[in-house]
Amino acid sequence: MENLYYKSTRSEKERILSCQAIVNGIAGDGGLYVPESLPAIDLPFVKLLKMSFNELAYFIIRKFLTDFTEDELSFCIEKAYDEKFDTPEIAPLVKKDDVFFLELYHGATAAFKDMALSILPYLLTAAVKKIGIEKEIVILTATSGDTGKAALESFSNVKGTKIIVFYPNKGVSLIQERQMVTQAGKNTFVVAIEGNFDDAQTGVKNIFNNKAFNKLINKNNYMFSSANSINIGRLIPQIVYYIYSYLRMIEMGEVREEQKINITVPTGNFGNILASYYSRGMGLPVNKFICASNENNVLYDFITTGVYDRMRQLKLTLSPSMDILISSNLERLIYDICDKDSLQLVKFIKNLENTGTFKITEGMRSKLMDFWSDFATDEQTIESIRDVYQNHGYLIDTHTAVAYFVYKKYLVKTQDKTKTILASTASPFKFPHSVMRAIQGEDFKNNLDEFQLLNRLSTLTGLPVPKPLKDIGNKKIIHNRFCKKEEMKDVVAGILKV
Repeated sequence: MENLYYKSTRSEKERILSCQAIVNGIAGDGGLYVPESLPAIDLPFVKLLKMSFNELAYFIIRKFLTDFTEDELSFCIEKAYDEKFDTPEIAPLVKKDDVFFLELYHGATAAFKDMALSILPYLLTAAVKKIGIEKEIVILTATSGDTGKAALESFSNVKGTKIIVFYPNKGVSLIQERQMVTQAGKNTFVVAIEGNFDDAQTGVKNIFNNKAFNKLINKNNYMFSSANSINIGRLIPQIVYYIYSYLRMIEMGEVREEQKINITVPTGNFGNILASYYSRGMGLPVNKFICASNENNVLYDFITTGVYDRMRQLKLTLSPSMDILISSNLERLIYDICDKDSLQLVKFIKNLENTGTFKITEGMRSKLMDFWSDFATDEQTIESIRDVYQNHGYLIDTHTAVAYFVYKKYLVKTQDKTKTILASTASPFKFPHSVMRAIQGEDFKNNLDEFQLLNRLSTLTGLPVPKPLKDIGNKKIIHNRFCKKEEMKDVVAGILKV
């Protein structure tokens, strides 16, 4: 197999193989690694139908990680997608009316981040070994709720690594926070910051780009890497489940081979919907990418106007994992639609850093025609949960509800009857207060905390509390670090004793 190389979105300086890109996490110039080209799905879909999720994962990921041996990659996949998932399908596809819910929350933390973070530690440790690096890898990650726990769970006690997660104090749900602060593992560290997710994400990027601090870190036998979807090792595995879901639609007799579908994704940081976009680049027949935002609708504005403007107040919503104004992975899409012109991309990035906004060209806007976007308010989110439960007996979380509302809006505005996969990104039990409020309406009594509501929700719906969330309210709190956003580098230095 011919090697696939990676380069930065911001320059032509680096041309590296996947192992190095995974270990680095972010490029030396601050850009994101992208493959020089997208490999093709070179078998007919009908031939892929017989593959299990793991077999398909190997078939797809192997095309991107060409410097891994067959045995290395097989080991990573089998370790990632095993009994930690509570369904044999790994990512079940559930049809309700005209929507196909792609359930991505059956892993160790009950959120879609498990789909990629289950494999990243194995890819990273294999890559480190192949390259011959003897330094300890320090994973630095910012989270808006779900990435943090999934990364902590995946890297806990992984030899040769430490993981430090920053999250916005009061910017995640109570259950999301409790999942993180009770995480065991001698190599795990969790820090709440005074600020929002964008502050945490910017702080992590600044640490990556601080040359003097990195020199000090390296001197002490450490090196930084990332578990956010800025790491290509986390983004690539997400491509698999979109192709897998299409195969299930063929198997169900819902679409013919090569028949186009739509994909709807609730998104804040743009990684999940970017994975679906890359899947189309490989040959998945996608008609429209429906990008669903909550009231932090910076992506909706961008897709509909061509102007990215983060100069607004961040709102704390019922879908906290989408409470983001700086969408890191959008950089990869911008790079693609500006014909991979790094100089033009850097101008946009500098404008965003200096003024909080940038505007793409009309030619670039024309390449966004296959994207459609809208947003949902908190009340519309609640209404959508209630609608799906009452009419279909199916329970969804707040983020999936945002996607459902936007999809229904798309149907009304376009009358497009193309069958649609909707990414269901978290278990409804992760947000029991909002879900109970939705399905009980005026009968909902707000006199229980979220931990007590887990059991009440289970009793009401007849659904079991997911294993990762059982008795979470009784778990011992291990992590209680807190800092201001400007103190993040000092906290890292303190943890590493440098």
